[in-house]
Amino acid sequence: MAGERVSKDEALELFETDDIFSLGTLALHVAVKKNGKKVFFIRNRHINPTNICINRCRFCAFSRSKGEEGAFELTIDEIIQKIHPYYLGLSNPLTPPYSPLTKGGRERDKGGQGRLREVHIVGGLHPDWPFEYYLNMLSVIKEHFPELHIKAFTAVEVDYMSKISGISLEETLLALKRRGLDTMPGGGAEIFNSDIRSRLCPEKISGERWLEVMETAHRLGIKTNATMLYGHIENYEHRVDHLLKLRELQDMTGGFQSFIPLSYHPKGTEIGGSYSSGIDDLKTISVSRIILDNFDHITAYWIMLGEKISQLSLLFGADDLSGTVIEEKITHSAGALSAESMTPEGLTHLIRMAGKIPVERDCFYREVKS
Repeated sequence: MAGERVSKDEALELFETDDIFSLGTLALHVAVKKNGKKVFFIRNRHINPTNICINRCRFCAFSRSKGEEGAFELTIDEIIQKIHPYYLGLSNPLTPPYSPLTKGGRERDKGGQGRLREVHIVGGLHPDWPFEYYLNMLSVIKEHFPELHIKAFTAVEVDYMSKISGISLEETLLALKRRGLDTMPGGGAEIFNSDIRSRLCPEKISGERWLEVMETAHRLGIKTNATMLYGHIENYEHRVDHLLKLRELQDMTGGFQSFIPLSYHPKGTEIGGSYSSGIDDLKTISVSRIILDNFDHITAYWIMLGEKISQLSLLFGADDLSGTVIEEKITHSAGALSAESMTPEGLTHLIRMAGKIPVERDCFYREVKS
C-alpha cells in the first residue's frame, strides 16, 4: 500500500495467508494504480503447427512422438487456411464457403465479429523440420496477412531453432524478427527451480537458459510475456523464487509485457495429480500482481482458469483476459473444462459484469477500435 517492493519473506507470507479477501484488496489496489478500471482483451487465434516433440515433458498431455497415434504436423498452407477466415472477420468462419484466399485478404463480411489482430503460434520441437520451415512460415503469414501481428515460439522453441540451425541465439532471433516475428509468448518457463524442473521436464532447457533467451529477445527489441506453471509438485517457495527471478530480469530489460500464471491440468499427464482450486488460482493471481511491481499487466488465462474464476480474478489483481483464442489444443489435451474459444462479446460481458471497462488491444497493449 505504501508503494514499496515486497521482499522474499513477505512474498512467502502472502502465499501462506488464509485471508484471501485482504490479499485480493492489496492486489486490486496495485492493479488499479497501474491500469485504473481497464481490462484488456484481444481478437486472436491459437495455432499449433505440430504436437510432435523430441521432449516428452511429464506434465504435458499434448505432445506425441513421430508415428504415434494422434500426432500431427501442419503444412504452411494449412496454417494459412486456418488464419484466413478469421483475418477477414467472417460471420461464420468455421463454415465454408468463404472468399478465395488472396494475399492481403478481402473486405470483411459485414456480419462478422471484426478482423483478427494476432496469431499465437507454439508447438512441439519437431525432429525433422529445418529452421527454414519456421522462417518461411513467418514470411508467408506476413505476405498474406500484412496487418496481422505474429506472437510465436516459446524460449524453448527458439533455443531449439538455434541448435538445429547452428547459429547463435542472437542470430536466430534476428532472423525470426526479420521474417515477421512481432512478439513472443511466455511458455516453457514452468518452474525455474532445478530440482522441480528435473522432475517435471528433464529434457527441457534449464530455467537459466529460458531467462537468457528472454533477455536476448528483449535486448533485440522483441517484447515477450512470462509464465509460471503452478499446482503440480512445486511449493510456495518455488513460486516465490520464480516470480522474483522474473522481477529481476524485468528490472534489467523492461521487455516483459504481461505475466500469465498457468494452472496445472492433470488429465493425460504422466505425473497426474489434481486440478488447482479456485482459492489457489485467485491467490496466485493476487500474489503475482503484488510481487511483480514492474510488470504492467497480469493475465487471467480464461482457457485454464475457466470463465468464472477468470472474471473473479479481475477483482484480485488481473487486468487482462487474453483473447478469443479459437481452437486451443494444449490445455484441452490435459483436460481443460473451458470452451476452446470465446467471442469478443463474451469477453466484454465478463469484464463489464465485474464492474470493469473492456478495452480491445493489439499485441503491444495499444487500444484499438473494432
